[in-house]
Amino acid sequence: MTTMKTITFIALLLAFSSCSRWLDVEPRSQIKDKELFSTEAGFKEALAGVYALLTTEALYVKEMRFGMMGVLAREWDQQNTSYEDEKTYNYEGTNPTNRIESIWQGMYTAIANTNVILEVIDRDKKLFTGPNHAIIKGEALALRAFIHFDLLRCFGASYEAGESRPSIPYVTRYTHLQSPQLTVKEVVDRVLVDLDSAAIYLQADPLYTRKEVTEQDDNGYLINRQLHLNYYAVKGLMARVYLYKKAYREAAACAREVILSGLFPWVTQQDLINGVDYTGASEQLWGLDVNNLTAVAEACFSTTAGNNVFSLKQASLLSYYENSTDDYRYLYLYTSGTGANASSRYPAKYNPSSIDDIYYANKMVMIKIAEMYYILAEAQYHETEEYLSALNAVRVARGVSELTSVTDFTATLTTEIRKEFIGEGQLFFFYKRKNMENILNSDINPVEVKGYIFPIPQSEHEATERENNR
Repeated sequence: MTTMKTITFIALLLAFSSCSRWLDVEPRSQIKDKELFSTEAGFKEALAGVYALLTTEALYVKEMRFGMMGVLAREWDQQNTSYEDEKTYNYEGTNPTNRIESIWQGMYTAIANTNVILEVIDRDKKLFTGPNHAIIKGEALALRAFIHFDLLRCFGASYEAGESRPSIPYVTRYTHLQSPQLTVKEVVDRVLVDLDSAAIYLQADPLYTRKEVTEQDDNGYLINRQLHLNYYAVKGLMARVYLYKKAYREAAACAREVILSGLFPWVTQQDLINGVDYTGASEQLWGLDVNNLTAVAEACFSTTAGNNVFSLKQASLLSYYENSTDDYRYLYLYTSGTGANASSRYPAKYNPSSIDDIYYANKMVMIKIAEMYYILAEAQYHETEEYLSALNAVRVARGVSELTSVTDFTATLTTEIRKEFIGEGQLFFFYKRKNMENILNSDINPVEVKGYIFPIPQSEHEATERENNR
């Protein structure tokens, strides 16, 4: 379709323009702009195009999940041989340099496309039916905030390391003009401004209003809101950002609102036994629709994956789960190798569902209900409130006995998070937020070698003057 070709053209222009780099782009064609956004369908396709830009192996199908992020968190005993530099936080080698540039380029390309939508969406609200104007605008604002925040988590310091340190630009316009480099605090504050606005617009979200949506309603456009940045996904992201900022009361309030919604039930043991819901579809506040997820899982998590494999040894897996063979994650979310690889264990959480139901298919988790309980527990701990019930909610849901006391809260939380998020890209960011000097399976101090902050790509420095973000 012409509109999808147009959004692809915009993305390609941003990604490959030789004169622009990634934050210095030429103004888009007014003709293509007018054509793309002359109908509500054009806005829907443009928004879908932004989500699609995130579903590449360079971003959230591999590197920002179990690939580069998994290696940096030392999650694996075996990984693709091209990640040797990342194991020592050496970002100067060819492979990490290329991966980091792809993250920077891909994320800012998605941001630019989001800004195109936001610049024109209020020109003619009569184009939209029902709540679609508010929902599309809310999603676009949330996407811009989410992408910037993950860029900050890659290229900026944590609050523990210094909120006033230079980090990244926060880009809110599609323009050839340069966006200034901001401090960590300034980026976080702008992320929260966008998320606050998004939450207001997304009060029109049927997930929030509890309006039943059928295939007859706008051709089913608003069905399965978990594949979009819906109201509760935005609240979950706000909880994540507030925790990063050490605003514990606000983090707890947002996490609690998501939990109390009751909309994200735990995966049942029976569904895991039957292979119905390996990806935890019911628990996902937001997940990306990844058409080739099964192929990626087969290529990276199997005995036949060769040098591309990511796996754990049985002994490591047992230690991760504190030798608890009752833990559902240990029991059902890993497969065993054969022959020479008999001691290897391969993640199964991205395997296809055993039943033919689109709800369970191709979902790459972006944020899920377990994180809300961990955020709530950490916030309550810092506010000297009771926190065990939040930790135990996840443990019980995973078939593990409740904790009755905790001697070292941070050590306990680290263990629980490691169990839950392996292969999902969150463990590295947890270590970074805590500015941890010692992490499991590594004898290198990430703080000492500046391993928690990716260098801004050299090509960006060539395009404009940027302060050293490390």
